[in-house]
Amino acid sequence: MIGIIDYGMGNLRSVEKAFAFLGHEVFVTSDVARLLSARAMVLPGVGAFGDAMRELQERNLVEPILQWVRDGRPFLGICLGCQLLFDASEESPGIGGLGIIPGEVVRFPNGVKVPHMGWNDLGFGKSHPILDGVKEGSFFYFVHSYYVRPKADEHILTVTDYGSRFASGVSSGKLVAFQFHPEKSSDTGLRLLDNFAGL
Repeated sequence: MIGIIDYGMGNLRSVEKAFAFLGHEVFVTSDVARLLSARAMVLPGVGAFGDAMRELQERNLVEPILQWVRDGRPFLGICLGCQLLFDASEESPGIGGLGIIPGEVVRFPNGVKVPHMGWNDLGFGKSHPILDGVKEGSFFYFVHSYYVRPKADEHILTVTDYGSRFASGVSSGKLVAFQFHPEKSSDTGLRLLDNFAGL
């Protein structure tokens, strides 16, 4: 079973439908006990960084997420769910993130159209089982105004060019997260989700 975290923000149903289409058992819930019964956990999200952190805190979901990752269990962050893994974001000054991956979330600089919206390709920062069967240069669907900036290159899984090169995917063990939306990225995105389920 794959548990999708419901914290009142995001593209929950489209992620759920994508996993179900691939034949995986999946559920959406904010119930901590049920989430912890899953074999993999997904944190999607669309919206503001600060609002999302407040929702996670009010629903007592922060510590279960941190413990899950500390235990080395499969975890996937999507879009805002990727950004929340970091220490802080320029979008919401003074509000800390989950702090799982050292680094920050920053806004695209002046000179590029914001939000970055549409299809863009990936370069690979390192190898990882979630990329099995995915060709470097494949295109995925993005919608975002901020991007993650990890402190350590070892966490950079994929990179994308938009004005300059940024980390569009990160990983640490069985934790993986992407700025783009694999559930909206056709067959190649579904391959990523299927690979995650295989972790």
